[in-house]
Amino acid sequence: MRYNALDILADLEKKMVFLGGPRQCGKTTLAKKLMGQFSHPIYFNWDQDADRRATLKYDWPDAADLIIYDELHKFPRWKNWVKGCYDTRPEHRKILVTGSARLDVYRRGGDSLLGRYHYWRLHPFTLSELPAKISMKEGFRRLLEFGGFPEPFLDANEREARRWRKERFDRVLRDDVRDLEKLRDIQSLGLLVDLLRTRVGSPIVVKNLAEDLQVSQPTVKHWLEVLEKMYIIFLVRPYSKNIARALLKPPKAYFFDNADVLGDEGARFENLVATHLLKSMHYLEDRDGHRLELRYIRDKEGNEVDFALLKNDRVVELVEAKWQSGQVHPGLKRFAEKLNVPAATQIVGMSQSGYQINRLKIRPAVEDLAALERPSLT
Repeated sequence: MRYNALDILADLEKKMVFLGGPRQCGKTTLAKKLMGQFSHPIYFNWDQDADRRATLKYDWPDAADLIIYDELHKFPRWKNWVKGCYDTRPEHRKILVTGSARLDVYRRGGDSLLGRYHYWRLHPFTLSELPAKISMKEGFRRLLEFGGFPEPFLDANEREARRWRKERFDRVLRDDVRDLEKLRDIQSLGLLVDLLRTRVGSPIVVKNLAEDLQVSQPTVKHWLEVLEKMYIIFLVRPYSKNIARALLKPPKAYFFDNADVLGDEGARFENLVATHLLKSMHYLEDRDGHRLELRYIRDKEGNEVDFALLKNDRVVELVEAKWQSGQVHPGLKRFAEKLNVPAATQIVGMSQSGYQINRLKIRPAVEDLAALERPSLT
């Protein structure tokens, strides 16, 4: 079972559960594992013709106690349809809806489902969730090289990982984007992804991207939103509140698949730290209902911290990612004092030990990233 399986089972007792996340991160596998906890579960996949017909005909037995609708969001009127199923269901029946896009932002159908569902986001493997018989050291190596998606991570084969990544990306662009967004220039959208792969950790200037792709700035902004909806990238935006002489900068883009990053070890490691932080924050946000945000900080003097963790609009921890340096990053020290944050951590990739100076912690990556929940957020 995955890290949030028990939480999903608990929520199914109260409401519908929507399970979103990147394509091939394990949503269907998790859903089918959950079927074992029920007496008469049924699974429907919207991409299958027979399942699609059965779904629209409400073709399931009265005894069904769990119905799973996989990729249902590809049905244009899916929200109204599933609302009707939920409102008229017998008390014993639970409903789980999964999809490879952000189900929480697709408002098609015109009828709100507010109050009828809990939304969970499933992430790929991280150091806090390694399969049995894979050590922390080996898991760290695989995450950097192959990413955390189950198939390439478990196979650990460079050639097969490249083939898998190409096929997955083609499916996202040709199937998911085509089904859910009215985009004509899919090829240029792919070129945008290629550009972003080389700019991980750097501010994304929309004007420059638009010039490189020879499209308008609004088009690039829309494409970035599409890539976020499809769980290809996530944007980390700047934080400026309570920082004198703050310089508002464009967002930074990171990839859910760590192996998508093209660049040196430092860029790939920074992306890995970002995915671990986001997974932890999404889990706590989905479980506890706090408003959590991942930001970065930079002022006009050039002082910068890679990540600021916000809980209900308040910075509760600063995190700096360094591949080799064990010395305290000046920006981390500066903003930790200026913002008076409870915790400030520098995570070092090539380190086996750590130390602490007052509130500043220097931690090896394998040790720090293995923690599922960050104490500062709970």
